[in-house]
Amino acid sequence: MPFPRLTGILLHPSSLPSRGGIGDFGPAAYEFLDFLASARQGLWQVLPLGPPANGNSPYSSTSAFAGNPLLVSLERLAERGWVDASHLRGLSSSAGTIDYDQVHEHKLPVLNEAARKFLDSAAGATKSRFEGFCVENEWWLEDFVLYDALRNRYDKKCWNAWPLELARRDPGALQNARTELASEMAVRRVIQFFFFEQWHALRLYCAQKSIRVVGDIAIFVDYDSADVWANRELFRLKDDLEPEAVSGVPPDAFSATGQRWGNPLYDWNAMRSESYKWWVQRLRWATQTCDFIRLDHFRGFSQFWEIPASEPTAIHGRWVDGPKDELFNELRKELGGLPFFAEDLGYITADVHELRERHHIPGMAVLQFGFGDVGAHMYLPHRLTPDRVVYTGTHDNDTTLGWWNSSATEYERQAARAYVGHCEEGINWAFIRAAQASVASLSVVPVQDVLGLGSEARLNTPSVKTGNYLWRYQPGSLTPNLAERLANLAEVTDRLPQPISVPSSEDFIA
Repeated sequence: MPFPRLTGILLHPSSLPSRGGIGDFGPAAYEFLDFLASARQGLWQVLPLGPPANGNSPYSSTSAFAGNPLLVSLERLAERGWVDASHLRGLSSSAGTIDYDQVHEHKLPVLNEAARKFLDSAAGATKSRFEGFCVENEWWLEDFVLYDALRNRYDKKCWNAWPLELARRDPGALQNARTELASEMAVRRVIQFFFFEQWHALRLYCAQKSIRVVGDIAIFVDYDSADVWANRELFRLKDDLEPEAVSGVPPDAFSATGQRWGNPLYDWNAMRSESYKWWVQRLRWATQTCDFIRLDHFRGFSQFWEIPASEPTAIHGRWVDGPKDELFNELRKELGGLPFFAEDLGYITADVHELRERHHIPGMAVLQFGFGDVGAHMYLPHRLTPDRVVYTGTHDNDTTLGWWNSSATEYERQAARAYVGHCEEGINWAFIRAAQASVASLSVVPVQDVLGLGSEARLNTPSVKTGNYLWRYQPGSLTPNLAERLANLAEVTDRLPQPISVPSSEDFIA
C-alpha cells in the first residue's frame, strides 16, 4: 500500500527516561509524544513489544502476541488505584542505563500485587473491559498465561525441559496444570490487560496528535515460546520435540561462519493447509496494535537459510523456498490491505525485490550503508524511489556520530563529505537533512541521531550477546530548540503530519 510522505523518530519504549529503571508507557511516553507533536513528526517507530525470552532483545520473545510486562507503567496503575503510592516513592530515578536484574526484582512483584488487587476489587465498567479483553483474546491469551505460569514453575526452563506430559501437551496434564496454576494464570491475564490498556491509550494520544505508530515483526519466533509449544504441528520439530532445522544466514564478508540464529523453522506445508491462519492472526493482531508494520528479514518469505539443527554454525545450510506470493495473497484477502514495509537490507536477490514489488511493499534504505563501493550507492537519496523507507541508521547500527568517529573508513568519510558537504552541526544533522529531503515516502531517524550522541548511546550490536538494549536518553534532552529544528525541516521537505481519524474512546481502552 502507498505510504504518506512523513517523517518520525525511532525510539523503543524501554529507552524512555521513565522512573523505575526502565522506560514504560507512563508520563515519559506522553512527554515524548508531546515532543514529536511540537517537532511536527508524524511517526513513532518502536521495536517488537513482546516479553523477552532469553536476554533483553525485543526480537527474542516468549510470545508473538503478548506484551512485555516491564513496559507497564506503575504510575499509570497508581492513578487508577491498583498500585499504592508508597511503591512509587521507592521507584529508582529516571536516569541511567537499564539494570534488568534490578528491574525484575523490584518492578514485577509490585505489578503482581497490582494484578491481585485488581482481581479482588475491580468492578463495573473496568471489570467488564477486563472480561471482554479475556474473551476477545482467548485465542492467544490462554496458551500464553498457562505457558508463562509453567515456565515460572520450572525455573524459566524452556518447555522441552518440563515434564514430558506437559511438553507434549497431554490433555489431562494440561487440565491439572490449569487447576493448580489458576491464580497465577489469573494474575498474568490482568497484567496483559494492563499492558494493552496502556498501549491503546498511548495509541489514542498518538492519533489525537496525528502521529502514526510503526511496529516491528520478527519473521521467526523463539523455540522457547508459547507459540511453538502450543502449535508444534506448524514448526519443523522431530519426534523428540527438538528442532529439525533452524534459522540463520549464510557466511558473508562480515562473518566467515554466518549467523546461526537458532529459531525453529516453519512447516510451510502445514501452514498452507490451514490457509496460513497463524500468520493471518499474527499480522491482523499487529495491524490492530500499530499503524504500519516493518517486516524483519523479508527475504525469508521468498527463500530462507535452512541449517540442520545439529550444525554449530551456519556454514552448512542451504536456501529453501518460502511461501512467497501465497502468503501475501492470503494476507491481502483477509486483512484488506498490506500496511507493511520490508527489511530488505544486505545481499538481496532479484526474486526478493520482485516479491516485494508485486505486492507493493516498500523496502528500506540506510544512509550509513551508502558510502562504500559503487554497489552501496543504492542506499543514497539520489537512487531512492517513493517505495522506500529511509533511515540514517537503525537499532542495529552504531549512532551516526559513533559510526563517523569509530567504524567508518576514510574512504566512506571522504565519500560522505563529497555528498553532504561540510556540516557545522555534525554529520548526524547532514544525514538527517539528506534523508528528509529524499523522495522516500517515510523518513525515520533514531532519537540518538537527533540528540547527536556517539557510540555510548548505541542500542544493539548484532552477534554480541551482552550489553544490548540498555540505553535510555536523559530527561530534558529533547529540547524546544530540537523540536523547532525538526519542525522546520519537516515543513520544507513536505513531511508534515497528516490527520488521523481518531477513534472514539469506546474503541480504545482508555
